Amino acid sequence: MDKETLTASIEAILLTANGPVAVSALVEALDEKDVGAEEVKNALTSMVVAWDRPESGIRLEQVADGWRCVTPPALDIYLRSYHGIAARQRLSQAALEVLAIVAHRQPVTLPEINFIRGANSASVVRTLLERKLLRMAGRKKVVGKPFLYRTSKEFLIHFGLERPEDLPDPEELVRDETISAD
Repeated sequence: MDKETLTASIEAILLTANGPVAVSALVEALDEKDVGAEEVKNALTSMVVAWDRPESGIRLEQVADGWRCVTPPALDIYLRSYHGIAARQRLSQAALEVLAIVAHRQPVTLPEINFIRGANSASVVRTLLERKLLRMAGRKKVVGKPFLYRTSKEFLIHFGLERPEDLPDPEELVRDETISAD
């Protein structure tokens, strides 16, 4: 398969996919003898560079162990207008707090989340589960066997992360905030 056909095929797959597409899934879909993971990765890298222009309405982003097409944030207002979306659904302060706790301490139980927040978080956790930003990850082997919670693939996609380890370290954020306040 020539380079142009490879790039066009990958573009078509990514533009029509419902979510991030792993390199292995691209290789499998292309089903060519001379196209392996290395060739697909090289094509993706070329696409990232080609699409990273101010006048381009599409970007390529690596998230949740896969690749997806996204639009630049500056075009959000036009997309919302076209699709008839009045307002962005924002996460509440409580939801952001719970997500931060789970993301940095996962797996974590509801009692642990409540202790750290100093408030009952059961309804917030339930909402985050419904929105698929959190997932259950078993039960902790202690008295009462409370559920363990982790962030989900949808969480990674929502926040544009490739993996949970890409989150900033909370201690660094506090240190940076202290330095800028001085």
